[in-house]
Amino acid sequence: MDKVVLDAAHFDSKARQWDENPVFRERAENIAAGIRAAVPLSRSMAALDYGSGSGLLSFPLKDELGQITLKDTSAGMLAVAEEKIAAQGVTNMVTRQADLTADTPQDERYDLIYSSMTLHHIPDTDAILKTFHTLLNPGGWLCIADLDEEDGSFHGIEVEVHHGFGREMLAGKATRAGFARPRFETVFEIVKETEQGARAYPVFLMVAQRAG
Repeated sequence: MDKVVLDAAHFDSKARQWDENPVFRERAENIAAGIRAAVPLSRSMAALDYGSGSGLLSFPLKDELGQITLKDTSAGMLAVAEEKIAAQGVTNMVTRQADLTADTPQDERYDLIYSSMTLHHIPDTDAILKTFHTLLNPGGWLCIADLDEEDGSFHGIEVEVHHGFGREMLAGKATRAGFARPRFETVFEIVKETEQGARAYPVFLMVAQRAG
């Protein structure tokens, strides 16, 4: 069976309808609440939302953070985010089309990096965690929300993604990348219909801090 890659063009095609999905909205709100509970947010913090899509996770956090940079490979998703920023008169959010798996900006530093349902689309988990470490100021926070390890039924085994992550395994990768005390909590469950009936797929939030 040929593998299917969910690339930027795929998300471009979904961008206009993305925010209409109530599951996506609820998931973002729950992840934002988890970040809010785990990290001492402040208006002095510069934040990066990587794999930001239309900004569903950043908008609930915008009044508690300083400058927020939304980065994604999908121009279509970022165009939707830009329209929302303009419509709401938001002054502390900017968008940038970027692929951090191909290039690490040398002149950018953040106090908080967060990412929702993006890590499983990135082939080299170790490399992106090291990139996040490079982009964070000492003591900066990393918040990753993604799927617990599953059998491939979430996307379909033909889709070229990680089938979620074992928490202990991901904690080890984060520690080796230079993050201290990674901790996890379940912040959401996505219920999907499968051939075996309805199934819940847990979504974790991993919170870790750049050491020193």
